[in-house]
Amino acid sequence: MIRWFIEGGTLFMSILTILLVIMVAVVVYFAITIASGNASDKPNFRHQLKYVRSIGLFTLITGILGQLIGLFQAFSVIQGLQDISPSILAGGLKVSMITNLTGIVIYLLSILLWFLLDLWYHKK
Repeated sequence: MIRWFIEGGTLFMSILTILLVIMVAVVVYFAITIASGNASDKPNFRHQLKYVRSIGLFTLITGILGQLIGLFQAFSVIQGLQDISPSILAGGLKVSMITNLTGIVIYLLSILLWFLLDLWYHKK
């Protein structure tokens, strides 16, 4: 996992990790609010649950941005070289996809958690 983090680029992987922690904190806050029964006292609580999805979407966009910046840097290096092997190109493309894949996984997790929180809220 640490190797994945380093290969993906510490800047964007750090941002994605921070967004994951923020999303988990928001989910825990909403879960505690629903469990304590205070959710019905708050106006627009169901609308506020969408913050979980919004954080996940922001994570997805950040992952895509990380991939595009990585591809731009990789193609700049490739342009400077005269001859490049397909294995080096494939390795660079693989590395550039790490941030995108991480962003997608966090986004899917946020959708799942939002859905579960919404179901729990409607059952209470």
